[in-house]
Amino acid sequence: MALPTFIQSLANPFLKELRRALAQGAPAMEGCLAVDSLHLVEEAIRSGLRVRGLVMATGRQAAIEVRLAGAAAAKRYLVPDALMERLVSTESSQGVIGLVEPPAWTGQDVFPPDALVVVLDGMQDPGNCGAIFRCAEAFGASGVVAGPGTANPFNSKCLRASAGSVFRVPFVASHEVRRMLDEHGLKLWAATPRQPGSVPPREADFRGACALLIGSEGRGLHPELARDARAVSIPTRGVESLNAAVSAGILLYEAARQRSLVA
Repeated sequence: MALPTFIQSLANPFLKELRRALAQGAPAMEGCLAVDSLHLVEEAIRSGLRVRGLVMATGRQAAIEVRLAGAAAAKRYLVPDALMERLVSTESSQGVIGLVEPPAWTGQDVFPPDALVVVLDGMQDPGNCGAIFRCAEAFGASGVVAGPGTANPFNSKCLRASAGSVFRVPFVASHEVRRMLDEHGLKLWAATPRQPGSVPPREADFRGACALLIGSEGRGLHPELARDARAVSIPTRGVESLNAAVSAGILLYEAARQRSLVA
């Protein structure tokens, strides 16, 4: 195994690119994802993704290499502990950043014949976005469609909130979400605050190919996307509506129950 490359300055071009990738969810070295969590690098390995590189804090190198034996062939970089703290966005670094080949999904992965698709319309909060990916995996959704204005699923906050589900749940990003849904003939359910004509989750029919439309908490769903969709509203007491990720989780659980995926 080749010796690791030691880098001591944030001015290093590789580290400058890495910081940008972490901040924006943009690709880093050769199109890889920058993953700033030991747990998430382990999740990437468990998901069958290739780890191309490891950036490690010198003080934690030995322990990290023991934990990440599955990435032993990755190219390795060492940085001083204090420099690692400046690289990552979390308050307390775990001492490692993984460079991971992203999963490659197609529309066929997201839209199987019995599709249960979650559509995120303008979901700007990466924490909500990641939590919805986690719910999608937990309750058997076939995939996620990220519409315009939605946070990058590979944003570091989204990755952490998903606890690795972004590595495993098929998704596509599209500026033509409505056309895509119409092409696949999905039944559409729009998550909305309670309104005339809306039904509670237990009365919605989530069996068969369908899509759950989840809008941003501020703007809601775009009218064109929600056109002809049935409105489904979660009954609440004392509050008008729920957090978008909480709402998505409740609806996905009900869909999974109706499809006999959960008890």
